[in-house]
Amino acid sequence: MASNVNPTVRRRRLGQELRRLREQKGMTAEEVAERLLVSQSKISRLENGRRSISQRDVRDLCGVYEVEDRRIVESLMQMAKESRQQGWWHAFGDIPYSVYIGLETDAASLRVYEPQVMPGLLQTPAYAEAVVAGALPEASAADVEKRVQVRLRRQDRIHDTRNPLRLWAVIDEAALRRTVGGRQIMREQLERLLELSRLPHVTVQVMPFAMGAHPGLNGQYAILEFPDAADSTVVYLEGVTSDLYLEKAGDVHSYSVMYEHLRAQALNVDQSREFIEGIAKEYTRG
Repeated sequence: MASNVNPTVRRRRLGQELRRLREQKGMTAEEVAERLLVSQSKISRLENGRRSISQRDVRDLCGVYEVEDRRIVESLMQMAKESRQQGWWHAFGDIPYSVYIGLETDAASLRVYEPQVMPGLLQTPAYAEAVVAGALPEASAADVEKRVQVRLRRQDRIHDTRNPLRLWAVIDEAALRRTVGGRQIMREQLERLLELSRLPHVTVQVMPFAMGAHPGLNGQYAILEFPDAADSTVVYLEGVTSDLYLEKAGDVHSYSVMYEHLRAQALNVDQSREFIEGIAKEYTRG
């Protein structure tokens, strides 16, 4: 696969264009489904980018929408072809959160709140292994190793000198004090967190227990923004058996405002580093 082709992003972009064509035609998803003798849910999945789109699907939809410009049809057909190619993560087999990985790989910036563990992009290999093994007690050693390797590969975006991911992480004090994998692993993890927090494109803030109630009490979430204005911002909510992706403007706005409050209530960057250093010393003394 060409390095500049991300199938997940292609599906989203193609789905958005197909939705625009449908709405421009003044048709509902149900009406389109009836014309093509398919389920309404299929049309919805095609438009939200959660399902691969075949060139035949594009051809049929363009026929229903009476798209006469051949250049538009050919462009959409090419996007459909690219959307069915495989990203680097497919080499690791079935990854439950592959849609998220595809989005993260192409994102320009990521804002994340983590209440329980360190952000995956900032984890050491040993800490990542302990987190995965603890969260999935019935997983085989091979599956744990595969997930760890995927997590470490995702971290390439942080170290990419040409196109680094702009990461802003607000981390709850609980994640700093939860002893994952043992005291030595925690000390090394906190030292890595401090090291990465000094990168110009990485910002780390700590939400201390003393702050009390705050807008992040409902749990972890991430906000992904993309370099192309045609790609809408996505809010990602991780679940146990399924994940949720929010793209409606109102939802994105609500979570963005909530994140601004989180950043305002958390310790500033310098205070956060001092706080992390203090806890790292506790693990050293132990």
